[in-house]
This record gives sequence, structure tokens and C-alpha cells, in this order.
Amino acid sequence: MDKNIFRNLSYGVYVVTTMDGMRQTGCVANSCMQITSDPAVVAVSINHDNYTNKCIKESKSLAVNILTENADMTLIGNFGFQSGKDVNKFENIPFEWAYGNPVLKDSTCGYFAGDVIGSYETGTHTVFFVEIKDAEVKSGTPMTYAYYHKVKNGKSPKNAPTYLPEEKDEKETPGKKWVCSVCGYIYQGDIPFEELSEDFVCPVCKQPKSVFEQK
Repeated sequence: MDKNIFRNLSYGVYVVTTMDGMRQTGCVANSCMQITSDPAVVAVSINHDNYTNKCIKESKSLAVNILTENADMTLIGNFGFQSGKDVNKFENIPFEWAYGNPVLKDSTCGYFAGDVIGSYETGTHTVFFVEIKDAEVKSGTPMTYAYYHKVKNGKSPKNAPTYLPEEKDEKETPGKKWVCSVCGYIYQGDIPFEELSEDFVCPVCKQPKSVFEQK
């Protein structure tokens, strides 16, 4: 079976946010769809291994932030390549409130928020059914997964429903690039990678220089 067929489906790039008790948290998701219009209900898929999954089950509420094409990759790295169990993902992120959930002030073309009214468990993911109680449209062009993958050279976190191992490009010369083994970021700076300070961190997922691999 050629799983690449799933890349021909339409996906967005979203930051799903919720509350961890009194603390804000969230993660990147790309599987979200409207189920009904009246009442407005959407389905959102979150991996079992994501800490946000546990928090949504406990809070029974969430918000979906629709990222724009000009959203900075560091924002996606912040929410997509580290765990809210270990870090405060909102530490330096401007946000406001919508139906009891934190929503991003910047880099979105809108959000919707509401109550979890049901869920379905698959082998690896929970599909949450959410009745929308609040929504706002902002300016900007929504980022599709295809745009994220092809234009921004973004990678899917391994917990994402759309994750597929990256295929090796036979035309590439081995050993000519340094790639972050966590998020897939390719270093393209003016300074040779070997000469970078040991304090260097990946600009997307903030992991140290030691996680980079030469390919």
C-alpha cells in the first residue's frame, strides 16, 4: 500500500490549545474537519502520546487556531516538537482567551473554541468531537499542509496522523547537509555547521547542536 496517497488529501496546520489545570498548553495538529453546521461540530484528531490529549480529556474543552501561511516556523516548532508536560509552551507567546481556552494573538486567520461532546479512540489517536461555542475570523491565508511541506520545507511530528518517513532523494549528494533529527530542519547558514558554537540550537524545535545529523 502506498501511503503517499494520503498526502493528496486536504489538511490544514493548526495549533490546538486547552488548559492543563490553571496552565495553558497545546500542540500542532493537521487533522480537523467540520461534521455538522447546526449545531456547529468539528472533529479534531490528537495522538495518544501528546500531553495535550490528556489535558483535553480532563478539561473537556479546546480551541483550534488556524495558522496563516506567514506563521513563523519557530511557532510550529514550539507547539509541535516539544511536550507541554516538560515546558510552558505559552511562556513567550502572546495570547487571549476564547471560551476558557488560550488562543494565539498572532499568526492565525481565526479560531474556534468549544466543548468536547464526545470522542472516539483509534489505535494511536483520539478523535474529539467539539461543539463550537465561540469563533472569530481574522485576516490572512490559511496554511495548508501541502504549503507547509513543500514551501516551508516543514516536517510532520511523529505523533501527527499524516506522519510518513521522509523519502531519500537519490539526486542529493550524501554528507552535504546537516539535518535536525527531531524536526527535520536543514541548516543553511553562512557559517559551516562544524564551526557553529556549541550553544547553537535548532531555530525550529530548540534542540541542541548535538541532535543534528549529516546526510
